[in-house]
Amino acid sequence: MSRKIIAILRGITPDAVMPVAEALVDAGIDRIEVPLNSPDPFVSIERMLATLGQSALIGAGTVLSPDDVHRLSRLGAGMVVSPDCNPRVIVATKQAGLQSYPGVMTPTECFAALRNGADGLKMFPGALIGPDGLKAMKAVLPDDTETYAVGGAGPETFSAWAAAGASGFGIGSALYTPGMSAQEVKTRAQDIVAAYDAVMR
Repeated sequence: MSRKIIAILRGITPDAVMPVAEALVDAGIDRIEVPLNSPDPFVSIERMLATLGQSALIGAGTVLSPDDVHRLSRLGAGMVVSPDCNPRVIVATKQAGLQSYPGVMTPTECFAALRNGADGLKMFPGALIGPDGLKAMKAVLPDDTETYAVGGAGPETFSAWAAAGASGFGIGSALYTPGMSAQEVKTRAQDIVAAYDAVMR
């Protein structure tokens, strides 16, 4: 996997998912999650895996229970992203061989997530934590901890987050909102990739 950008396709439908997912991969974003509070999310994930499973890391967001993890594992998904730090979800994810990105906001949650096996930390909501908050937490986290700013992070703030030690970003509505065309998503994705490359590479 190249760029540490996770595309969050909240609200996407199974009928719309493939053109959008292919546009993202074409633009250089190869980590894609469909939040489980989207319409028929498992169908969308299954369709992406069938076509893009070898070229992209496909998974789900808003994963709140081990049962959802097990269902994703059966589909062949590779990534589980959550809005919270639930040790049961993290452990189930790692036992199933998937990558785990739980949502955290405090040092206590960060360390709880890492102790339970998280691969990276979703700093959420990023707009409240801010680069200053991340910088303070990075001072005590293990040096190799991957941190993703999610919720309020975008091209205009990439440099500030990078300076604070962010490893990558989760991008939702700045990249996709329901009803958007695949071409519009591709244009936005290209702009985001260019901004990321200017700061993170």
